[in-house]
Amino acid sequence: MSDLPSAIHPDILPRLDPEYVAIHNTHLAHRVPPHMIPWHPDIRKAPYIPGGSSVRTVGAVKDINLQNCKIRAFIPEGTPPPEGWPVILYIHGGGWTLGSIDTLNSFISRQCKENNCVSVALDYRLAPENPYPAAVEDTIDALKFIYYNGKAEFNVNVNKIAVGGSSSGGNLAAIACLKAQELTPPIPIIFQLLLVPVIDNTASVTDERYPSWKECQNTVWLNEGRMMWFRNMYLPDPATRTEPDNSPIFASDALLAKVPPAYISVCELDILRDEGIAYGEKLKSLGVKVEAKVYPGAPHQILGMDAALKVGKQQADDAIKAVGDAFKAA
Repeated sequence: MSDLPSAIHPDILPRLDPEYVAIHNTHLAHRVPPHMIPWHPDIRKAPYIPGGSSVRTVGAVKDINLQNCKIRAFIPEGTPPPEGWPVILYIHGGGWTLGSIDTLNSFISRQCKENNCVSVALDYRLAPENPYPAAVEDTIDALKFIYYNGKAEFNVNVNKIAVGGSSSGGNLAAIACLKAQELTPPIPIIFQLLLVPVIDNTASVTDERYPSWKECQNTVWLNEGRMMWFRNMYLPDPATRTEPDNSPIFASDALLAKVPPAYISVCELDILRDEGIAYGEKLKSLGVKVEAKVYPGAPHQILGMDAALKVGKQQADDAIKAVGDAFKAA
């Protein structure tokens, strides 16, 4: 199988979860990675990762068009608490280039169902048609909409807002926690859920700060080539890559010290592993409450494979619990 376009590299194979290996060899090894072919928007129509769970049935689903983007709110069944439902804004991954409002609706609806919260998916503008700062602007627009209109639209408690995201969505969620402080008035966020987040858009395989970049440069799904392709799509001007709106680890200590408690979930065989860990350590050093967990043998995309992989289900279960615990504590 070594001649297939997405064959598992021998550097990585012995370390991968065997359950994942079997699925990859059957369903993913034959796929041509998007960064290996000329760009066309139809790349976004490629099949999603296999092995995801189904979308949960909730009380209601409501799509709303904002200025440049769209949100989808999953609303719980039953009667809301007197002060309104807690709410999480969840931002999908896909390297700021791929993905849609349908991405990870299974996980987002599960947040709604199991945590009795309004769970909002964001359909932000994508690169390369809409490079930075479009995705950041759309994230803040969605956050503002929830804060100012959420009570009327979804009966939410705007004092119980959490944000979360996967991969590039985790990047945008971390950035939202920084930018929310600078709004007038500031928007209070009680919790951030960062799953396999992009934290530093200056990282590279020669970067000693993040050994996972070199160690996992040939990993499955998100290898060095694919990650740099995403970065170049979204951030065509390298001069912007050190800005905190792209690389939250470069924000001032004063801003970082005021972000909400974080749950940071990273995967052992993910190129992004060490920047997520480093961000957690930096926040902890500034007095922020952080829980971080590394999933052994796992590559980047396991959250989308939660029905097929034990480790994917574990990551999803842990993330659901982390959000639920945060809402209970608030």
